[in-house]
Amino acid sequence: MGAYKYMEELWRHKQSDALRFLLRVRAWEYRQTNKITRCNHPTRTDKAHRLGYKAKQGYVIVRCGVRRGGRKRQNHRGMVWGKPKHQGINHLKFERNLQSVAEEKVGRKFANLRVLNSYWINQDATMKYYEIILVDPSHQKIRNDARINWICNPVHKHRECRGLTSAGRKSRGLRKRGHRANGIIGGSYRAAWLRRNTMRLKRYR
Repeated sequence: MGAYKYMEELWRHKQSDALRFLLRVRAWEYRQTNKITRCNHPTRTDKAHRLGYKAKQGYVIVRCGVRRGGRKRQNHRGMVWGKPKHQGINHLKFERNLQSVAEEKVGRKFANLRVLNSYWINQDATMKYYEIILVDPSHQKIRNDARINWICNPVHKHRECRGLTSAGRKSRGLRKRGHRANGIIGGSYRAAWLRRNTMRLKRYR
């Protein structure tokens, strides 16, 4: 087995003594630093490379911490001047997952870079930490690489804000294949529903 295979097995057993100790120490370290911090190299090298990272110029790794838990509705003193149906304040959940929130935070901070992908690295009682892989679309090493220069096209600006990254597609319900994807034929479940529930009549019939 190669080194990455050993690393993969190590990260797969997160309850092992070695990894529990490492994660506890790193969580303490992350709490002392800024929520969004650029890293010199990925914490999980094997995972980063599986998701498209290359150890060369033009690639950037950024760590981001996001607060765990649901999304409390922002109403002054919890008062909703409406019907009882809309009076919930506390038990509401955000539509997207925390990983895509982390990608969006980093994408806004590093606006000149493009978000490629991200992965989980740590969590504690209040925070979840992710590392986001960013690519510099104006760097010549990226523009000349046929494997990655698709991300230089203008349509990939702020992919993370439009649900086009892997984490964003997951929250949209698009990470499916085969018969399980019948509900999202046409791009999304809304598109599928609209197509099936719209009556189309030929003009000359």
